[in-house]
Amino acid sequence: MSEQVKTELAPGGVLRAGLNLSNFLLVSGRTQSGEPVGVAPDMAAEIARRLGVRVTYVSYKTPGELADAAETGAWDIGLIGAEPQRAEKIAFTPAYVEIEATYLVPAGSPIQALADVDRPGVRICVTGRSAYGLWLDRNIKHATLVKTGTLDSAYDEFVRDKLDVLAGLKPRLLSDVEKLPGARILEGKFTAVQQAIGTGRRNTAGAQFLRDFVEEAKASGLVASLINKHNVRGLSVAAPG
Repeated sequence: MSEQVKTELAPGGVLRAGLNLSNFLLVSGRTQSGEPVGVAPDMAAEIARRLGVRVTYVSYKTPGELADAAETGAWDIGLIGAEPQRAEKIAFTPAYVEIEATYLVPAGSPIQALADVDRPGVRICVTGRSAYGLWLDRNIKHATLVKTGTLDSAYDEFVRDKLDVLAGLKPRLLSDVEKLPGARILEGKFTAVQQAIGTGRRNTAGAQFLRDFVEEAKASGLVASLINKHNVRGLSVAAPG
């Protein structure tokens, strides 16, 4: 490993890893001392181990806040969904895991399939600036997006305002549907969120190191072992990059 990699990724001798706390699949809990626990923290810790430095976690309530901090120097690597808008400021690895995103509809809804959603008059409730929300921004042409700040507020507004569709990660929707008698989750997915590791675009050597690390972590079974370790349902190891 070149010294340039360490200089770029851990300039202060510590790897600062940005984490999105709202992704409960990747950050699944906290230690008694408050440190985040899960697949994403463990991936960051393994990167730090290979760099020969300590890891410290920089936590954000939403992925949008994490992405906004890309150019502030607040973190050295960010574990976040890779999206074209974010890639303007962040150099991403290939995905290490994928999470399916789909739709939930209330009882009695005439919407039967994914293809029925993007139509005039349909109101889709979605967590704004989430990776799947950014996908909907680019791809929804006829329906109306109703954006909220958090996963919980998306569910609450969907129910309160009797909206037509709730967009979300399938594992979260599986818990939401249990609270709504007669509600259904549509078959299939409208996208799969590609969870990756990013660094500043100026960090060319560091970005290559991270890309190589992610491909090795998938091929060696490390990613699969972390999913099993934390007993996470709804995560899949991404295909080779």
